[in-house]
Amino acid sequence: MSQRKQKLNVAMIGSGFIARVHSNAFHQVGYFFKLPNDLHLKVICGRDRAKLEAAASQWGWEEVETDWRAIVGREDIQVIDIAVPNALHAPIAMAGAQAGKIVLCEKPLAMSLEEAESMARAVRHVPNLVWFNYRRVPAVAFAKRLIEEARIGQTFHYRATYLNQSGNDPTKGSGWRYRRAEAGSGAIGDLLSHSVDMALYLNGAITDLSAMTHAFAPGRDVDDAVILSVHFANGSIGSFEASRYAVGCRNRNTFEIHGSRGMLRFNLEDMNRLEFYDATEAPNLQAGRSLMVTGPDHPYAENFWKPGHIIGYEHTFIATLGDFLGALAREESFHPNFEDAALVQRVLDAAERSAVSRTWVTLN
Repeated sequence: MSQRKQKLNVAMIGSGFIARVHSNAFHQVGYFFKLPNDLHLKVICGRDRAKLEAAASQWGWEEVETDWRAIVGREDIQVIDIAVPNALHAPIAMAGAQAGKIVLCEKPLAMSLEEAESMARAVRHVPNLVWFNYRRVPAVAFAKRLIEEARIGQTFHYRATYLNQSGNDPTKGSGWRYRRAEAGSGAIGDLLSHSVDMALYLNGAITDLSAMTHAFAPGRDVDDAVILSVHFANGSIGSFEASRYAVGCRNRNTFEIHGSRGMLRFNLEDMNRLEFYDATEAPNLQAGRSLMVTGPDHPYAENFWKPGHIIGYEHTFIATLGDFLGALAREESFHPNFEDAALVQRVLDAAERSAVSRTWVTLN
């Protein structure tokens, strides 16, 4: 007789785009991962009741609520998922941690470094996750494996871009992401945070940086674009560029790593492929290989489809959640967690300080 799974009731705070993505992950994760828990979509929370009721009907949430304070402490809720504007991340996460809940939070973690560090301290005794989902792209996870196997040798260069054209759309300029009071920053938090998390995951700590920012829209109080030059602790150098005004780019999240033994290149817009160049081969055979990272013997090949059958954006959230629940059952630490996200926030904070002072900034 099979052992009965523990039921986890989820309360999700938020009802926008990313809340839809999370809702899908909660539904799908049990089909792709062997879970120790049954997830139940108990309550969805937001300010607009009509919008909430439509979301609840579409995604199968049992209840709706317009005040997050009314649900964070409920005894029948085990998981708090935060999918709201950045200004609300800290109060909700801290209240959830105080109530002993499992806390899941969207990126960037916080409005400031001080806030991020306070949040990381608050959740130390509860399971926690930050949705830096791109770590779970199979091609990115495979790049990590190749780096750990020393297939590219000593790293010399790390380059990253995150480019989209959303800022050039006048219908989007009034949203919360374009207001410092609600977002904390612009392209820095929205886009650069993803690039920095992947760099810390793949190439290690950043020791110092120099940054410039720019706002293209008159009167806007957050950055529309940011460019960084950095030194890494492993001796490599790097560059980052993030922009909401990269016309012609819908969601171009890339990295390129050059080492003594080879090169890796990735573009989210072709997310099932990883380019690998092996400099140890005979010179007449050296060439870039476009690897389709969908198995066999690739990350998550056993979870999703047969080799050669591509996956999509939504699977990165499913894999993040699946790995988290597995770690939870094994009583192991999960990454990326709030502490990892606070390290990302430290880089974002240094970038903003550097852009203002126009000097290099050393990270503590």
